[in-house]
Amino acid sequence: MQANRSRDTRPELALRRAVHALGLRYRVAARPVPGLRRTADLVFRGPKVAVFLDGCFWHGCPEHHTVAVRNGAYWAEKVAKNRMRDADTDRRLTEAGWAVVRIWEHEDPRLAAQRVLNLVSSRRSRRAGENDCG
Repeated sequence: MQANRSRDTRPELALRRAVHALGLRYRVAARPVPGLRRTADLVFRGPKVAVFLDGCFWHGCPEHHTVAVRNGAYWAEKVAKNRMRDADTDRRLTEAGWAVVRIWEHEDPRLAAQRVLNLVSSRRSRRAGENDCG
């Protein structure tokens, strides 16, 4: 398992390139909320958007998750714990005012980047509207 990368994977790099090409700038592998030991793949601090790129095997993709042949019970429990942690992370970030985007590794990075752009843009414009005195 040590050979499995936690960041800079091929799907993550493709997503980062696509998001960057749309003009967005972000932090990589950062904690959105200080003190919360959860790291998002892309973090947009101003609009409070956290992006997670989830691996199909590790996070139990409904379309592509496969059952491990060896140590099946161990891996099933591992994936179940990952999914519970993901749900807990989403809840905690949402309670802290963050929007969470979950992207599966099999998704087209350009389409995923467009989803991120739409959310970041809408939250930026909403924040700008809150600052208007008028």
